[in-house]
Amino acid sequence: MSTIPITKRGAEKLKDELHRLKTVDRPHVINAIAEARAQGDLSENAEYDAAKDRQGFIEGRIQEIESKLSMAQIIDPSSLDANGRVVFGATVELEEESIGEQVTYQIVGEDEADLKLGLINISSPIARALIGKEEGDVAEVQAPGGVKRYEIVAVYYR
Repeated sequence: MSTIPITKRGAEKLKDELHRLKTVDRPHVINAIAEARAQGDLSENAEYDAAKDRQGFIEGRIQEIESKLSMAQIIDPSSLDANGRVVFGATVELEEESIGEQVTYQIVGEDEADLKLGLINISSPIARALIGKEEGDVAEVQAPGGVKRYEIVAVYYR
């Protein structure tokens, strides 16, 4: 069984979601099913069907999160020391060479990725191009509009 890298913040977020699913959502849907059952005939009861579907989703998500957490390799970026190299959890300041635009990304796990927040998936093309490089290096990324070149301005572990 392989491990899944996840930042400390990402693991906490998953644990919080799991707690909410188990303590809030699951009891709520169980009550909804009980109320729908009390209405009588279940064969044509839309509320019952909807509650059962929601219960299936919640139980599936609980299993998925528990599985991910059991396989997680939790990495605290602030405790990393990769000698300036870009590694999982690192925050990288980049400058796109063609237009001089600067962007900052943190390389995170699949469940944490959110481009609007500057969090990119470890398996994304840009993250794969950056891994192993260091400040001053240039990373070439195959984008839909062609090859983009990014100079690594700074690497942080926070």
